[in-house]
Amino acid sequence: MRAVVLLLLVAFASARKYEKREIAGILRRAEMDGYQGVSLAASSHFFPGMCLIEHESQYESEAKGPKNDDGSTDYGIFQINNNFWCKDPNFDGRANGCGVSCSELVRDINKSINCAKKVVKQQGIGAWMAWVSHCKGKDLSPYVLGI
Repeated sequence: MRAVVLLLLVAFASARKYEKREIAGILRRAEMDGYQGVSLAASSHFFPGMCLIEHESQYESEAKGPKNDDGSTDYGIFQINNNFWCKDPNFDGRANGCGVSCSELVRDINKSINCAKKVVKQQGIGAWMAWVSHCKGKDLSPYVLGI
């Protein structure tokens, strides 16, 4: 019983709003630097995902987006979609590409990172509309101030 309580505390402890510096460290430890060409030091800038995360979730690991036009929802710090990448009992998605429940993506930042890696590997960082709309081709230096 104690082990179950400890596991729940660890899982829920990772679900929170993070500071940019914390996210940067977590992404480095998760080996996002250079993953599929997405570098932590891309050009003279830090990981372009910092811009993506800010626009998708404002660094909130428990973020759950509003319903999209197709009825799907986005989850976690990367706003992973339940139509393709995670299983949501309230939505009959086409696939579960990451093999996780959507609730895991809001409880465990490491599962969100692993799922984001799968998305990047299959579709590139351009799979996120926030990247295309707010980050691609822009000066990303404001997203890394203070890191």
